[in-house]
Amino acid sequence: MADMLCALGLVTAIMLPLSFSFYGEQKLLRSHYHHAVAMEIVDGEMEILVAGEWQAMPEGTQAYAVKAGATKSLPPGKFTLTRTGKALRLEWVPDKGGSGGKVVREAVAR
Repeated sequence: MADMLCALGLVTAIMLPLSFSFYGEQKLLRSHYHHAVAMEIVDGEMEILVAGEWQAMPEGTQAYAVKAGATKSLPPGKFTLTRTGKALRLEWVPDKGGSGGKVVREAVAR
């Protein structure tokens, strides 16, 4: 019985830190995934804006509506477009930290 209790203690001592490291890696991978999805959306929208859609946008900073279906994969956050002349800045900022971080793209319209 003592041998069994000792073996169970050893397994617990090894598995507990291992399970926490798996949880940390899962959070890190989810964060990278959110960042990659946001980057793809922002890049695609910036291409559309640079191609000529920027002319329909007023000067200044405003919320930017994105119709991409991939936004369902993102945590809550907001897209913001800043237009100063032909200079464009599109960014996605998550509402809380640990969600992939902010994604910013800047371009000059043609």
